[in-house]
Amino acid sequence: MEYLLWVIVALVAYGLVAPLTSVVTTDVPPAVALFLSTTIFLSLTTVVLLVTETGRPVDATTPAAGIVYVAGLFLSIGILAYYRALERGPVSVVVPIYGLFIVGSSVIGIVFLGEELTVTRAAGIVVAAVAIYLAAGGEE
Repeated sequence: MEYLLWVIVALVAYGLVAPLTSVVTTDVPPAVALFLSTTIFLSLTTVVLLVTETGRPVDATTPAAGIVYVAGLFLSIGILAYYRALERGPVSVVVPIYGLFIVGSSVIGIVFLGEELTVTRAAGIVVAAVAIYLAAGGEE
């Protein structure tokens, strides 16, 4: 259960990203905001790699690294689109719709990664989708 502290930190930190991005993109273009925030992200990640001594150059050339590069491409496209959406729409609608990635990732895990689909998990996916629909404004 050591991961719970980390997920709480991630929840709080990432929860602040959308409101801050929404505010800043009224004055700064989304791509510039993403570039600046990514610069901070890369700088901090570099420090973590150096301090933990886990940054081995060979890891960038393994076969598994190819999947990381593809994931990075999808991450870049997704975050660029997310920042653009936050520039143009209300946080209270954009964030829940963006949150559908939870449902999508769960379904992909079940369909393509062979993760078990239990009744509870299926109900959770359905409830999450309904909650996101309602949080984003429902029929409005």
